Amino acid sequence: MASGLCIAVVGATGAAGQTTLRILEERKFPVRELRTFASERSVGKSVTFRGEPVAIRRLEPAAFRGVDIAFFSAGSAQARKYAPMIVKAGATVIDKSNAFRMDPDVPLVVPEINAHAARGHHGILACPNCTTIVTVMPLKPLHDAGRLTRVIATSFQAVSGAGVNGIAELREQTLAWARGEPLVPRHFPHQIAFNLVPAIDTFGPDGYTGEEMKLVNETRKILELPGLRVAPTTVRVPVFTSHSIAVTAETEVKITAAHARDLFERFPGLTLWDDPARQRYPMPVAVEGQDDCFVGRIREDLSSPNGLSFWVVGDQLRKGAATNAVQIAELLLRS
Repeated sequence: MASGLCIAVVGATGAAGQTTLRILEERKFPVRELRTFASERSVGKSVTFRGEPVAIRRLEPAAFRGVDIAFFSAGSAQARKYAPMIVKAGATVIDKSNAFRMDPDVPLVVPEINAHAARGHHGILACPNCTTIVTVMPLKPLHDAGRLTRVIATSFQAVSGAGVNGIAELREQTLAWARGEPLVPRHFPHQIAFNLVPAIDTFGPDGYTGEEMKLVNETRKILELPGLRVAPTTVRVPVFTSHSIAVTAETEVKITAAHARDLFERFPGLTLWDDPARQRYPMPVAVEGQDDCFVGRIREDLSSPNGLSFWVVGDQLRKGAATNAVQIAELLLRS
């Protein structure tokens, strides 16, 4: 293309990076030139974009000259090391790691919710944690209508949230079970096939994990509610793709189940899927590959007069990561 932008994808061989390439194609993002980066062992290999091979490059300052937007899909340590270097080379970085999310100078953006925050960036914009994005999407219309006071959220997180190693482990353990062989955990601390692991990330002194505190702190930042009470529990489940969250939200103004259905149905990026009589509710196998977050099982909380309970599912590789990042880039283009 003669017109368009020079785009970089760092971590292009990982699950989130591969999905980013796919989303750029699907949304017809104006890519004039694509540069891809991954770990040192991948340099010289290639990924496919628009049917053509693109060589993996080495991460170094010179490789980012002329880049307009860089999608960073590597870990937090790599982001802290390389993102400032990429910005110095002249690019805007959209980072999917935890490195900059709680930095007060870095916008934490979900475009349907706080697009205005993107205007205040200084070269780096952060994508929230995948679980946070899926959870906060239905919280926003409830907050606008009734002002949130408390959120209880239990997440059921797919193994692809842990990257390609998580996917491989579930597949290998399932095949081992079918062959009658021992199920050996290598990536997760316990067997993941046919099991639930109620701990993601390391534990803090208060008994909460790092993953759980991401949900607390990021939700507060995105919704601009620093005092919001959030009670999180995160669970790893033997599902390949799509995170599911059971949420109970309390508001100052009571929101009925019927009103909530109307709010969810009209909110961009949400799909209402709530027909229990026909066994119709969101499930990971139905939501995988979709950009919307699907919400159902909507009912008023039996234990709180202003409480509302619901079930929300989102493909964490798409809206939880790649789609959200590309949407942020589209915001930058429009502004």
